[in-house]
Amino acid sequence: MQQFQTHLRDEADTIALGKALARVLAPGLTIYLHGDLGAGKTALTRATLQAAGHAGNVKSPTYTLAEPYTVKIAGAPVEVIHFDLYRLASPEEFLDAGFREYFNAESICIIEWPEKAEGVLPSPDINMHLSISGNGRDIKCEALSVQGTQCLDRLKLALNL
Repeated sequence: MQQFQTHLRDEADTIALGKALARVLAPGLTIYLHGDLGAGKTALTRATLQAAGHAGNVKSPTYTLAEPYTVKIAGAPVEVIHFDLYRLASPEEFLDAGFREYFNAESICIIEWPEKAEGVLPSPDINMHLSISGNGRDIKCEALSVQGTQCLDRLKLALNL
């Protein structure tokens, strides 16, 4: 299993990580973002989506639970669905909303607060754990699939780790 951790000193480091992540994403990936409120999950997702070509605002889908974006990955349009499950009342609510259809070989799903839908979410390819550390953040990334390992290998190269 591929994994690494690094310290993000400030927002500029978070944006740089998001830009690097945007360059190595591939359709079919499912990424879980773990961390307390304010740990940087939405900031990382915003930086990733904007670096992948989304020109508009990227807001946290706290109330809508999911927000789709179309970006370019390797020159082709790919739908990225940003989930924020913080307000999810139960895992069954995730199923009732019909969100499982987004998890396919053509889309990329980025999920904040995945533990709120534990047991019904598809397994992640990558787990990212963010935590506040001083004025910055620590991030630990771990691959849980072949595709996740390939993505993290490319990410480590992009970050020169």
